[in-house]
Amino acid sequence: MSGDYCDLCDLPLSTCVHGMPAPPPPAPKAAPVRAPRAPRAAAAKPSTPVRRAPRRWQPPEVLRPHIVQVLQAAGGELDQDDVFAALEARLDGVLLEGDRQLTPEGELRWRYAARRARQALVSDGLMTRGQPGVWQLTPEGLDAPAE
Repeated sequence: MSGDYCDLCDLPLSTCVHGMPAPPPPAPKAAPVRAPRAPRAAAAKPSTPVRRAPRRWQPPEVLRPHIVQVLQAAGGELDQDDVFAALEARLDGVLLEGDRQLTPEGELRWRYAARRARQALVSDGLMTRGQPGVWQLTPEGLDAPAE
């Protein structure tokens, strides 16, 4: 009767972990068979060009060279209000009708775009953060070619 029980845990060999044989290793998985793909015909180009909505206002990238040129002409530093006045005179033919509309915050769209262009110039190293209300070029900005 002692042959039916485990000497280590006193459980029947059918339930004891010591007397159970090791489980068989899992069967290897067969690699899935994939059929080669047939080459597809090139997609036909649309017969009509894609229409894009006309731009309602200028993106900040358009204002960047104008900001640099205004500041270069002023010696590299100007008060924010003076920059906006000079830009407004300079951009008279560049601004679209939507640029003169107000944003939901009540600011002119082109001024908002100019401030975003200034942030991009600061991140590119052409302008410094400087003092509040003062836009100032770095030495690299002063030497930057007019675009």
